[in-house]
Amino acid sequence: MLDLLVQQTLPKHVAIIMDGNGRYAQKQQKPRLYGHYCGAQAVKKIVRAARTKGIQYLTLYAFSTANWQRPQEEVDGLLALMVRTLHEYTEELLDNEVRVLTIGETGRLPVQVQHELAQLKTRSQYYDKLHLSLALSYGGRRDLVQATKQLAAQVKSGTLNIEEINEQTLQHALWTAHFPDPDLLIRTGGEQRISDFLLYESAYSEFYFTDVLWPDFNEQEFDKALADFAVRCRRFGKTQEQILKQAK
Repeated sequence: MLDLLVQQTLPKHVAIIMDGNGRYAQKQQKPRLYGHYCGAQAVKKIVRAARTKGIQYLTLYAFSTANWQRPQEEVDGLLALMVRTLHEYTEELLDNEVRVLTIGETGRLPVQVQHELAQLKTRSQYYDKLHLSLALSYGGRRDLVQATKQLAAQVKSGTLNIEEINEQTLQHALWTAHFPDPDLLIRTGGEQRISDFLLYESAYSEFYFTDVLWPDFNEQEFDKALADFAVRCRRFGKTQEQILKQAK
């Protein structure tokens, strides 16, 4: 259970780099796909927890552009697992009024994955209890490149003046334009980097790194991250005195 302080300071948007599936499988002396299967079960637990606790936005780094470089057998197995998980989990998401969105180059995904995602996104489009964004074939650098191309094309066509390009117009061109910047970015698995995830959007995010492998990341571990966030002082360039004065 979350204490009162944590409940009062919940992040609006939590983003998670779900790392450690392969190492989890190795520890269990199982194939890597077993780790991905267990990781999918952890996704369900954390989505339920986020919904219950009142988190408004949850973004999960499910498949990066760099992941296409993995052995084809693992990529195929992971994408097949994705289809199966989406199919099995759809009704629970809808019953809990979770809106599902995607960010990334989803056109690169297999047709069956695209079909499952399109159906789920359409059926959940009017829900707002939790906005769940799945980063699929996603890379922060790719997003910045495509956003730059969008703005350049608008300038070329005359629909946008170059002087009108600012932080706001750039944000609106990103895949993440439909949700606020993450307040808290969690990475499991012991690594302490963000691996091309939400590069622009995480400029003022609080980072939380844990050695816990993703399949072992449960509601109790999630609570630890939220409790750690609750005692952070987010200044956004201001002094602590200014922040305290505003809070009064």
